[in-house]
Amino acid sequence: MLAAGTLFHTITIERETKTRTPSRSTASAWTEIATTRAEVVKASAADFLTGFGTAQQGTVIFRIRWRDGLTGAERIVFNGRAYQIKEIADIGRRVGLEIRAVASAS
Repeated sequence: MLAAGTLFHTITIERETKTRTPSRSTASAWTEIATTRAEVVKASAADFLTGFGTAQQGTVIFRIRWRDGLTGAERIVFNGRAYQIKEIADIGRRVGLEIRAVASAS
């Protein structure tokens, strides 16, 4: 169960959209699809190991209320920094989502 008092951070979920320019090339941009409240569970990479045994830098776990249609193609913007979604796990039966994300290089 997600307690309302723990959801005190604001995050923005963005999806990459591609458009065709007048010169017939493709341009991509990130479009905001939702702004929601979240709990930041862990803002350290010390406990998360990659396949080779080294920790990833900038890993954050967000917990949010259930949202249908969220995939790894989206990203999260938190405190002015973009995080690429790596894993999404259900909390309960359509109660919430636990999202593991890694800070983007750019």
